[in-house]
Amino acid sequence: MAFEPPQRLVRALGESVPDGDDWVDKLPRTAEQAVELRELTVERVQVPGGRSSLVVLVRRPGGTPAVLKLVPPRSRPESERAALAHWDGRGAVQLLEPFVTEGVLLLERLHPDVSVRSLPEAKALLEAAGTLRRLWVEPPDDHVFETVAERTGRQAAALRGAPAEVTGLVGAALDARESLLAAPPEQRLLHGTFRQSKVLAGERSPWLAVGPDPVVGECAFDLARLVRDRVEDLIASPSGAATTRRRVKRLAESLEVDQERLRGWTLFRAVESGVRALRVGRPRDAELLLEFAGWL
Repeated sequence: MAFEPPQRLVRALGESVPDGDDWVDKLPRTAEQAVELRELTVERVQVPGGRSSLVVLVRRPGGTPAVLKLVPPRSRPESERAALAHWDGRGAVQLLEPFVTEGVLLLERLHPDVSVRSLPEAKALLEAAGTLRRLWVEPPDDHVFETVAERTGRQAAALRGAPAEVTGLVGAALDARESLLAAPPEQRLLHGTFRQSKVLAGERSPWLAVGPDPVVGECAFDLARLVRDRVEDLIASPSGAATTRRRVKRLAESLEVDQERLRGWTLFRAVESGVRALRVGRPRDAELLLEFAGWL
């Protein structure tokens, strides 16, 4: 079959690498080779799919359903493999191969079209938070994962070139980051890009996380992205600001995270995402994120 990359993936990669590279061009052949090597039977390419990988629903030689995931080098597939191996199926999708070949991962098949986001909001937050708690474990002693300080350091450098109209929010976000990094309360292996759509229904466990971009740092950093889930609904609500503040409080209490630290990381991550959206020409997304950040 033809392994044409979904347009969502092509657009997202074009935003992150404006000058492009040849990974997308080589993707159909790479997928074909990965399927042949493992003697897989292809069912379909997952559409619309994600923004950082091609996901193919397959069956292994014995008929067991699985997922073949192809990840560009800049999305750190080896780091994803190492995190999934360390979790070993606890709270996350199970890795079916102990190695990565040219950015290819073979994974347990979950229900790709059923995420926690399909639940009512309160239930979705509860289930997502419970899944996230299971992932917060001690990192391996010899880990080579990026740290929160390293990742946000790159992001902070990019923020300093933000447009003048967002200077106030950027300054607040940078100040929050500096204060938070001064005395982190713990160092855990984090999912790194956790949100409701990253939690899928499974067979051996009701909900399991997928698609980590792992990082080592404090738990509040990981929880911060969950705070702004369904941001478009929050912005549309007349009580959006109050709902956001209640969400921060509720999530902090339920996962035993310091409320002010969670608020600070939520601010930094929302501003960083908003400014990045501005930079790549997504003004509507930027407007939503920066308005949300202003509530914090």
